[in-house]
Amino acid sequence: MSRHARLSLAPAALAAVLPLTAFASGAATVDSSAGPLRVEAMVTGLEEPWAIGFLPDGAVLVTERDGRLLRVAGGETVAIAGVPEVFAQGQGGLLDVMVPRDFAQSREVWLSYAMPLDGGAATAVGKGVLSADGTRLEGFATLYHGDAVRGGRHFGSRLVEAGDGTVFLTTGDRGTGPEGLESQDPARVEGKVIHLNRDGSPATSLPGHRPGVYSLGHRNAQGATLGPDGALWLVEHGAQGGDEVNRVEEGRNYGWPVITYGEDYGGGRIGEGTEKAGMEQPLHYWDPSIAPSGMIFYQGDLFPDWKGDIFTGSLNTSFISRLDPEAGFAEERIESDQTGRVRDIVEAPDGSIWFLSVLDGAAYRLTPGG
Repeated sequence: MSRHARLSLAPAALAAVLPLTAFASGAATVDSSAGPLRVEAMVTGLEEPWAIGFLPDGAVLVTERDGRLLRVAGGETVAIAGVPEVFAQGQGGLLDVMVPRDFAQSREVWLSYAMPLDGGAATAVGKGVLSADGTRLEGFATLYHGDAVRGGRHFGSRLVEAGDGTVFLTTGDRGTGPEGLESQDPARVEGKVIHLNRDGSPATSLPGHRPGVYSLGHRNAQGATLGPDGALWLVEHGAQGGDEVNRVEEGRNYGWPVITYGEDYGGGRIGEGTEKAGMEQPLHYWDPSIAPSGMIFYQGDLFPDWKGDIFTGSLNTSFISRLDPEAGFAEERIESDQTGRVRDIVEAPDGSIWFLSVLDGAAYRLTPGG
């Protein structure tokens, strides 16, 4: 099937079996502090993959930015019908996918996406019920969205299920730059973490804040996960330098664009410097920028030496970053021919590490061994 034909399919089109994508073979080896790693292509032929999730039956869900949700199982790939219309321009489109812990009972699938609105687009989140045959989302409904902003930059947007079953959504500042203070405005959605109940109602309501706003002062968080401590952690894009790791707490201000360790594109100071009273410091930052995307705290048994470590992809380089929080966020860079522009990274149920390569249009799996 041609790229043009794939892009022309409407989001609500009937599900179709696609020969283009399937479980694949072929493996490479890369060295690491845990010994040699086997890098195996599991799904190929993807178009701008953005996020990956696992169903209890072993099937894999993958979002493609142009608006397709794919289910890969048993050597077949099905384009799932019933996904929302998306604003597939610039960095916008169909973004994250989240499979809640109670999927076996609820069969809910959550999606974040750039939603077209009069006057522009906004980061949105919604959910539907996956049909018994896995071919369509039934009753998909938008639960929450921001206000229309023109342009196609910085939508966020990761979804994380909290320990109590509520849901966090990250939003970007929409690319308004150092002069745009939407991230600092508690009445706006841009540059925030949003906290929702399962029905889409606000799970956090802070005085003077728009209902649902949990934290503010974020630039563009494209990686998020729960830490071993149960808290929400983010990796965020800086400007030219200043990518951050943050442990997020309710009501806190994480500084953008008032404080940052980055500088403006082409040079020049942003905001007021690197510190200000009432604004949080990152736990770790990168300079120069790696454009981090996707995030996990590894908890599996395949790599015991890495348990509790952070993994994130990089969109402007060719490695996966491993950070050890117990060693001052000391970094190891895992690099191979397959690790170019890693958009998402997840831990599979068996403890293997999967990642999505935008350059290759593929999902890869890391396991021990050569």
